[in-house]
Amino acid sequence: MSPSELIDYLTKLIQNSIPISTMIWGAPGIGKSSIVASVARQAKMGFIDIRLSQLAPTDLRGLPVPEAPSTDNELGISKWYPPEFLPTKGKGILFLDELNMAPPAMQGVAQQLILDRQVGSYKLPDGWFIFAAGNRKEDHASVFDMPAPLANRFLHLCVEVNFECFRKYALEHNFSEEVIAFLGYRPKLLHQLQYEESAWPSPRTWEMASSLFKASLPVNPAIGDAAASEFKTYLKIYKKLPDLNAILNGKGEKIAFPKEVSRRWATATGLTSRSKTPLQVKEAFHWLIHKTTSEWIQLYATDVINQFKKRKKLVDLAGVLVNDESIGMYIKQYEEILST
Repeated sequence: MSPSELIDYLTKLIQNSIPISTMIWGAPGIGKSSIVASVARQAKMGFIDIRLSQLAPTDLRGLPVPEAPSTDNELGISKWYPPEFLPTKGKGILFLDELNMAPPAMQGVAQQLILDRQVGSYKLPDGWFIFAAGNRKEDHASVFDMPAPLANRFLHLCVEVNFECFRKYALEHNFSEEVIAFLGYRPKLLHQLQYEESAWPSPRTWEMASSLFKASLPVNPAIGDAAASEFKTYLKIYKKLPDLNAILNGKGEKIAFPKEVSRRWATATGLTSRSKTPLQVKEAFHWLIHKTTSEWIQLYATDVINQFKKRKKLVDLAGVLVNDESIGMYIKQYEEILST
């Protein structure tokens, strides 16, 4: 499933109060941890990320603490004091990351928590969901086999890389427009696992690359030399874009839409990233409608509406667009605009 489908699935588990432990499988670097964290934020609930591969069994079960003899027990007893990182109240997601990188002994302790929602004397409060994640053997990750009894306690979901989901995320989080445009042109470079290299392209490392690029630093350390070389070549194309600011200011009547696919992606992405006001959106729409085909208009419509929705500015956008007949035919599918 795509990242957006995974978000929807996990959200529905929470909304319907279905506390079934869920295992998320996927290649390294595609954002499994970020997805689960975003689900928790959207649900306005707690989020605790535990890396089981970094823990020993006693770290999860807790430590035995002796209690003095009493009239009820002449020999005294020991009690297991749970670790401070386990939740004791509220609602949230307990995320067991890198589950199958944990050795069998650690997975055995986690199995009690996953199955019985308790370990030792600790009990997970109601309202907390247990989600876990791990890499697959085919990803050449250093993983252990998951015992069949443990695997049988989970729902199993597999998430795959999806450029459209990444593009939406990247626009919402202000990635460099050059990075977004390049990956639109070369989506196969969004995730390219390279076993022999330390740095290679993935959604995670492209986010790093965006930050490096904005700071005028080389992106090679994040995505590797091969991908960085292609990105550097693409930047030469980016310097030859139409005057996007003139288009957004209503002065694009003499500016043509590029013919090369690489520059088309750059133009559409640049217009989306720079459309900050409803009037700029209107001017961009009019220019695209008169200069290009519906696929590029629709791409812009999808992205810019998502942007304004994220910023909670749909009301302002609707006030400018809904009465414009030439634009209306391209956004009629967006009920949130038309019903505002």
